[in-house]
Amino acid sequence: MFIYEKKLQYPVKIKNPNPALAKVIISQLGGPHGELGAATRYLQQRFSMPDRRIIGMFTDIGTEELGHIEMVSAILYQLTRGLSPDAIKKAGFDTYFVDHTTGVYPQAASGVPFSTETLSVSGDVFADIHENLAAEQKARLSYDNILRLVDDPDVKDPIRFLREREIVHYQRFGDCLGIAQETFSNKKNFYQYNPAFDK
Repeated sequence: MFIYEKKLQYPVKIKNPNPALAKVIISQLGGPHGELGAATRYLQQRFSMPDRRIIGMFTDIGTEELGHIEMVSAILYQLTRGLSPDAIKKAGFDTYFVDHTTGVYPQAASGVPFSTETLSVSGDVFADIHENLAAEQKARLSYDNILRLVDDPDVKDPIRFLREREIVHYQRFGDCLGIAQETFSNKKNFYQYNPAFDK
């Protein structure tokens, strides 16, 4: 059960539309390391976690990622609102515009639509936790790359916030790994242990 608070986790107030930036930032919505994949992955992986504390952290992080989907979508909307045909063509936004107008469609910066093929839900405690640690670092790297390309402070501010949250999520998944190691420390090699087979 989720409770929805009708405000963004962090404010997004972009004064100047810039479709060229939207073309890059869109990867953090539907790209291979984007927020849509993260939220879906964590909220699905939690069902096979063996410890309430880990389930709770996966749920908390997955729910926060839903809020990040909202933030990235708000950034994209504000960067593409009120565009003239000339601005669309000049920014190279015309190919996106033909298919989606200025709707917020989840895809990678390369134009590849979001796919659940980017998700990893293995049912194995250690495989999924390590996947999530790597996913948070890849998302942080994507935000680093976006920050290298952005010069508008109105855009940089929420992007920096999102980047910092990736670091916090990485730390929380590190806590999950510690809990899992502690829980299964009586096994000879807990990195190879899957509790689903311990009957």
